[in-house]
Amino acid sequence: MTYPLKVIVIKAHPDEGELYAGGTCARLADKGAAIKFLSLTNGDAGHYEMARKPLKRRRAREAYAAARHLGVLDYEILDIHDGELMADIEVRSAIIASVRRWQADLVITFHDEQPGHIDNRMAGRAVRDASGFFTNGNVVPAFPPLAVAPICLKMTDYGALSTHQHEIVVDVDASIERKLKACHEHATQFYEFAPFERNFSNSVPTSDDWAVRRQFILTHWHDSMSADPMREAILAKYGPERGAAIGYAESFQIADYGRAVTAEQMHDILGI
Repeated sequence: MTYPLKVIVIKAHPDEGELYAGGTCARLADKGAAIKFLSLTNGDAGHYEMARKPLKRRRAREAYAAARHLGVLDYEILDIHDGELMADIEVRSAIIASVRRWQADLVITFHDEQPGHIDNRMAGRAVRDASGFFTNGNVVPAFPPLAVAPICLKMTDYGALSTHQHEIVVDVDASIERKLKACHEHATQFYEFAPFERNFSNSVPTSDDWAVRRQFILTHWHDSMSADPMREAILAKYGPERGAAIGYAESFQIADYGRAVTAEQMHDILGI
């Protein structure tokens, strides 16, 4: 497989591609890859104060602003209520259509069996269910089937930290600033809803100083930024000297569906 690689990140809510795969996507975009984000819900339940309709509009604006930092070319958001995602035929068909329109070589999504947010599990399950039909023209016939099944990878989220396998690791030191700025654009989540839910609202910066806000995100989302949880895999890939120096990384597990690939082949395909 040669560039331009076509990548689609399929997640449940508008901020998750940025948090769990944003650094990798930015690095791939720098190499000429075409990146698309697909959010299967509109995120309209993700606040303690805002009503659904204004929140949906605000989260879409945040997503489009975040995309510019990462080099994401297309950001599709399905109009499905946050908290109500189901791995049903409607969602499956939307995924098949989106993957085909993008002519994706690589699909990145969530684990389909894990604790945590049910929407995230449903997103992973819907992609698994859809994956068998990407090349079948009799299903969703309005969109021509892919000639070759895409490779599928699973990204971690907070519910999968204990079971996720660090098979593909990516050094994102060079793109961490862009990842952090993409997260920063999702103010409803990083400065409002998550601090409220997790009881650290009092520590949200009142200053607009970027250094202060940057450190706030790094501190409270450490597990989705730091290379430490995957250090062993990083050392194996990058060697002891470089591997020990890497501060920020992202990790992916090869799905047991989609086109078969080894970890070594996947690292060669990504080329980063």
